Amino acid sequence: MEKKEFINAGFNVVEENNENKLWKFLKENYPNVIRDNELKLDELKNVLGLPIDEKVNGYGLNFVGRNFARAKYAQKTEKELQLNTKRSKNIDTTQNLVLKGDNLDSLKILKSHYTNKIKCIYIDPPYNTTKDEFVYPDRFDKEEAEVLGLQNLSEKDFDRMDFSFKTKKSHNGWLAFMYPRLLLARDLLSQDGVIFISIDDNEQANLKLLCDEIFGEENFVGNICVKSRASISNDKIISSNHNFILLYAKNQQIIFDKRQSFGVEKNLDNFKLKDDKGEYKLVPVDGPGGARKGNPHYTFLGITGYWRFSEKTMQEKFDKGLIVKTEKNLQQKYYKSDAENSKQTVTTWWDNKFFTSGATKKLNDILGENVFETPKPIELLKRAIKLSTEKNDIILDFFAGSGTTGEAVMRLNAKDGGNRKFILCQIDEPIKKGEPAYEFCEENNLETVISSITIERLKRAGDKIAKEIETENSKSGMFEEDKKQVPDIGFKVFDSLEATKLEADEETGQISINQNEIDTLSRIYNMIFTVGLDEPTQVPEMVLEDCIYKIGNHYYITNSEKISKEDFAEAIKKGNVFIDGWTASLNGTLQHYKEDIKIVF
Repeated sequence: MEKKEFINAGFNVVEENNENKLWKFLKENYPNVIRDNELKLDELKNVLGLPIDEKVNGYGLNFVGRNFARAKYAQKTEKELQLNTKRSKNIDTTQNLVLKGDNLDSLKILKSHYTNKIKCIYIDPPYNTTKDEFVYPDRFDKEEAEVLGLQNLSEKDFDRMDFSFKTKKSHNGWLAFMYPRLLLARDLLSQDGVIFISIDDNEQANLKLLCDEIFGEENFVGNICVKSRASISNDKIISSNHNFILLYAKNQQIIFDKRQSFGVEKNLDNFKLKDDKGEYKLVPVDGPGGARKGNPHYTFLGITGYWRFSEKTMQEKFDKGLIVKTEKNLQQKYYKSDAENSKQTVTTWWDNKFFTSGATKKLNDILGENVFETPKPIELLKRAIKLSTEKNDIILDFFAGSGTTGEAVMRLNAKDGGNRKFILCQIDEPIKKGEPAYEFCEENNLETVISSITIERLKRAGDKIAKEIETENSKSGMFEEDKKQVPDIGFKVFDSLEATKLEADEETGQISINQNEIDTLSRIYNMIFTVGLDEPTQVPEMVLEDCIYKIGNHYYITNSEKISKEDFAEAIKKGNVFIDGWTASLNGTLQHYKEDIKIVF
């Protein structure tokens, strides 16, 4: 049934949470600044207390298609998810997700539940080289402009976009592609979350400006250089042997305040000394910067010099037994227990373990063939995740590629007993016939798309991790309490389908509902994603076949016409009831319980 009919009848309707909160705030509190769905700058200047003749445009990044891309961020997705039980693994217990399809749609679907919940995002987007072919179906035509409410675009505007986006290495096209996806990524990040973005020289400068706008220049954490190859390219003036990772925080101040826990684990091998408080090592207390760095100068225990601490602090540490006088200097006891509770700050230069050639070899060890040209090194992903997450956090990668991020999460959990969860998004990019990846898919009866490689890598990597743990645990002399647990090596796979929608007959103009072929359980999962109250990784309990499912005291109902009034009453009595609007009609039962149910679209 149509959404507006339920709204007109006074029902509470729930739909995809993809609203622009700032726009909504302005409409509700300052309606004078918006007219005909456009922002009136003069009125906004009045609200801000700015002189009318003062220009509010400042330094920033401008590109062809910018308004189009911004509108795409707010546009509701026309996709739904179909649970793929065949490609999933450990479907009843896993907390991991793999979403196939355009990541713009996937991010919008994730938004209702995962807004402010993702601790770490890592992406390796297209680098916009002459070799890259864009496979993402973003539309920037007249018909799409009308749908987005951009009626003020001229023929010249469309010609300019068409020319710009079809040009090889188009900066405009690449930025218009990235803009809505990064806006959605910002929405998903938790307040203490971070995003790592791999990029090369082609778009690094533009990406920095774009991210400064989206995440805030003040939330820039660092530009990490990653050495990606050892060989020298003789066809260049200077051989480029590194890529970049731009690192941004949702709120840099939060990260700074907890910086002791943001970093990599310290080396705990050198704590050779011991007292009644535990193992420790001696570290310097002198201030090597001297007067230039403002270090205090005084004599303590007969030794004169520049010190890291004030004389008062030094005396307090000495009274606690922390300061030790050696033959020529003073040192401080640094206990292993303190080191274990903090992390080591990393630099912006990452070397040695991060060569692409090594990553290719490790992937080949899992898949048995050379199926992916440039996979990301697993050690790179492990470092990024260890740097930024705790053991129960969620990690998202919406350019999943070969699935390195998923394997990195599983391996970290296997090592430290963590329960990190991953969400991977990968478009069904066709693999060209004749490529090794195509042959691999054919030999293994897989669909010849990149997401098949993603999923197969995750399956085999998980099995390999489980086998390694089993082998380690079987060693003689291993105590039961020292044995490792196999982490969550499963994942739920969801395919992307056209959503149920209203269509008008070209001849009669009559409106009808075009239902897709989604199965009942998948319809329930889509409701769970849209409502946003329950974890989409949970398995809903079936109460009434083909109709009623529940998680806790939340009841999700589809095909409501098949349900008796008594079943409705029982569900309402026990919890909150959500009705699938597309399979419902305004019958007497729904009308009777109107105040107790919510209709989901």
